[in-house]
Amino acid sequence: MLVGAVRHRLLTTYPRRLFSADASTKNALRVLLRETAQSVAVVTTILPTDASHFHGATLSSFTSIAMDPHPLVAFSLRIPSRMAAALQLGNPRSEHTPNMVVNILSSSQSTTAVHFSRPDLYPEPFRLSPHILSKEGIPILAGSLGALSCNLIQCISLHGLRPQNLSKEANEDVDAAESREDGVLSELFIARVLRVESLEGHEPAQRLPLLYHHRQYATAHPLESGQN
Repeated sequence: MLVGAVRHRLLTTYPRRLFSADASTKNALRVLLRETAQSVAVVTTILPTDASHFHGATLSSFTSIAMDPHPLVAFSLRIPSRMAAALQLGNPRSEHTPNMVVNILSSSQSTTAVHFSRPDLYPEPFRLSPHILSKEGIPILAGSLGALSCNLIQCISLHGLRPQNLSKEANEDVDAAESREDGVLSELFIARVLRVESLEGHEPAQRLPLLYHHRQYATAHPLESGQN
């Protein structure tokens, strides 16, 4: 009985320690990432329930993940969200038909990033952001550094991911720890780049990237010669 009681106590306290360590890691990662400059992008698409209405969202994470055998990009979205639903339901007509455009913002578009990140304040961001339409009728934001017409390849739930080859007991511990979390769920969206849109008439400020650094928008400039 004593051994059983000790084992039960260990199994019930381990998830708490695991969750506490995970929260500490999250905070440390957030602090570190604030020191790095992140590119800013807005994904746009057509609402599957109404082809005359568009939807867009500023991405908090965007990156290129592969060039071969196909160019792939990835970003994460919290769920549920209108953008996640629109991308998942808006199936392209073929594997070569885009169903989204990823607009990589330039340094002239900090207000655009805000408009598409705050639907509570800006419920109609396309009225505030000049845009043209791609061949498929998807908005391309004017003044962007570049725009990628893509189709969705796969969505991966980021809840319940496990290291490979975990024992059954370790999996149960992770399940218990995750059940204590705040309920925020995210999915990873992997998209294939089908076309890099041709954007003309760039002003000098539109040839510099919009970056997010230290919780504010910034841009990049070359270091002077001789600087380390």
